[in-house]
Amino acid sequence: MKQSAGPAHPAAGAGVAALRARSLDGLLGHLTPSDREAVRRSAHALRRLLRDQHARGTGTVLVAYGGGKDSSYTVAFVRGMQLFAAQRYGETFTLRAATNWHAGMPRAVMENIDRVYEALGMYADPACELLLIEGGHVRPFAVDVPRSPQVTARNRTDILMTGHRTRADARPTFCNACNLSMARAFGIAAAHGQGADLIITGDSPDEQRAYTAWISQLARKVPRHSGERGRPAGFGQVLGALDDVARAYFADIHGPWELPGPDHGVPSQVPPHLRFFSVYGGTAYDAGSHWDLLTHHLGFVFDDLAFSFTESDCANPALMAHLRGLKAQYLFRRDYREGLDEYAAFALKLMRRKEFPQPLIDTMAARYAAPEAHTVLRARVNAFAAEAYGLDERQLVCMVHSPFTAAGAALRPYLRSQAPRLAEHEAAVRHLLSAQVTEDSTTADTADGARLTADLEELSGLHLRQLRTLYGSDLHPSLVQHILRGDPHKERIRTRHAPDGPEVDETLSGR
Repeated sequence: MKQSAGPAHPAAGAGVAALRARSLDGLLGHLTPSDREAVRRSAHALRRLLRDQHARGTGTVLVAYGGGKDSSYTVAFVRGMQLFAAQRYGETFTLRAATNWHAGMPRAVMENIDRVYEALGMYADPACELLLIEGGHVRPFAVDVPRSPQVTARNRTDILMTGHRTRADARPTFCNACNLSMARAFGIAAAHGQGADLIITGDSPDEQRAYTAWISQLARKVPRHSGERGRPAGFGQVLGALDDVARAYFADIHGPWELPGPDHGVPSQVPPHLRFFSVYGGTAYDAGSHWDLLTHHLGFVFDDLAFSFTESDCANPALMAHLRGLKAQYLFRRDYREGLDEYAAFALKLMRRKEFPQPLIDTMAARYAAPEAHTVLRARVNAFAAEAYGLDERQLVCMVHSPFTAAGAALRPYLRSQAPRLAEHEAAVRHLLSAQVTEDSTTADTADGARLTADLEELSGLHLRQLRTLYGSDLHPSLVQHILRGDPHKERIRTRHAPDGPEVDETLSGR
């Protein structure tokens, strides 16, 4: 099993020096002259900043590596800075690359990460720390790491509980909990061991300020964590605000009896001197500007499932498109293909807005325009949902209807269309769901109640206590709406909510 070695030290052996020389030559050979100069300038600036901070030893620099095309280029660029510093000064910083593992990452993403590390000579370099964050656990990165049952179960529940509160609105359903888990992983990676000194970012100073302001605005809408004693400074303060948001979000989504505990929080006790180092403006991030580096030198593969519209490190956007197809078919009584087309049009527009290379846009457009797309993609995404989350199409259709939320506002039409055998027992279903939620209310008291419970749990993929939490909760909770309001990954579209109905406006969100 490949894994990273120990911390860096100035006096590298002859074998490591040769490895670094080969790795630097190979990398620079696939960079443009302007990017090679950017590597040199950035390495000088980074060294000055680490010395000004009086960093421990040669310093530790953290890069968040999700396994997508942009973060792969970032890792390569920072590796170039590290290798140049070693060549120029005879010593270099420790490069800590941290990947937050979640169930939406297909194996193809892990294989891309593995090929990038191999191509850049990072596995054998003691100045590289290659970490995998699974919930609250840190381990060396390994391409063959088995799926974590705990993380998978948590991801599954987050998706279902959020989806049932939002009628499967794509962005909140798949991204809210995932984004908060990435913030958690950031804090864990920054505090790991003796801590990091700098975090690499591609955001401009204005973007960093805007993001910090948005987090602060969200944090003002939720209670401050009562157990917190004093707010850390710097990046720790931002993480502390995110911790408040995360705790409020999951308490609302899961209810008081289902809150998983500290794994849903965001740790904020990072080194107080931790700062950001931006490479914004020094190098181009669009894949078209370094296509040869990505696809040839780094061995990056745009896998059919892992590459879904704007993402190249996650298959969840394909699930988002699938849910739109299911919503068109089962909620609006239209054709599955029409919903798929609506989502594809929206997502392709996002790709253009993000200045994706035209060949990638063309690839995705052709994939969804193919005559067999609605059947082929539906089968592949259903298979992914089953493998990654243990969800079948019936449970996704149930989430699209959100029949249990808001005192079962949509329960009757759902039962009539999807579970006609239970429709005549609607009163009994409501009685079962309206029972007070307590720590002990996990089962029904009667044989009839037990049978109903088994049916509802099979249809939804949720336990009775979770269904009761939904029954006592409202649709579209305010914090979810506040988060979505500041998110650019949405657009107003014209659609129909019935086969022959009038055109209406609807906000579509996703990735």
